[in-house]
Amino acid sequence: MSRAGDTDDDVKQRSGWLIPVAVFVVTAGLSALFLLYYLVPAPTSFIEEHVAPTSRTDRVSLTINGTKFSIPANYIMFARQRQGGTLKEAQLFTTFPDFEGYSDWHASSFSGNAADSAVIFLLLREEQFKISEADRLQRIYLTYVADPAGKPGPFGLTQYIFRDDSGYHGEDLFVGQRDGKPVVLRCVRFSPQVPSPSCLRDVRIGSGVTLSYRFKRANLGHWEEIATGVDKLIATFRVK
Repeated sequence: MSRAGDTDDDVKQRSGWLIPVAVFVVTAGLSALFLLYYLVPAPTSFIEEHVAPTSRTDRVSLTINGTKFSIPANYIMFARQRQGGTLKEAQLFTTFPDFEGYSDWHASSFSGNAADSAVIFLLLREEQFKISEADRLQRIYLTYVADPAGKPGPFGLTQYIFRDDSGYHGEDLFVGQRDGKPVVLRCVRFSPQVPSPSCLRDVRIGSGVTLSYRFKRANLGHWEEIATGVDKLIATFRVK
């Protein structure tokens, strides 16, 4: 009898701690699944998407921050973005001076990285800060240059040198005037480490969208033609 009583007592004691352990295990498992579902990136985010140009010229309809665009497929760099729809950004490329899209015939031009490459890279993206190009110059860039007065630079531009203690060290700032508004270009300096530097411009195109484009510094002498050509190209992409 004592042996049977002992067994009953053991069962009761075990049941007393088994239930909390089971609840803990189930809760931990559900929590792990929750974290995996919400926090672990999708498989595609582990893989960097590579440029996948196409010579197709059918138009892709896409929307960025409410602004609609219709862009020939051969201007869009990534296959995923050629699916269209609502995007946060679209990465494009074209060539100077014809401002045409990719073609198999000129594939080597688009894949090269020569110092005088004619390829212009463009990025349409949701606007993060509602700041004009003129305000960006005055409120941001000129606070980091050695001499805010600047000096006459090449190609009708005013040149500024960024201080070495600024986040833009290793770059020069060039400012031109076009239609009474500034064209602000940040250009990486030539160096043994950067033998093929580029110039970058950021400009608002309205409706909550910012356009950034970059071209090789060797083509800085064509800055005004590039600005005009890019404006006209983007105008052909916008759906009015």
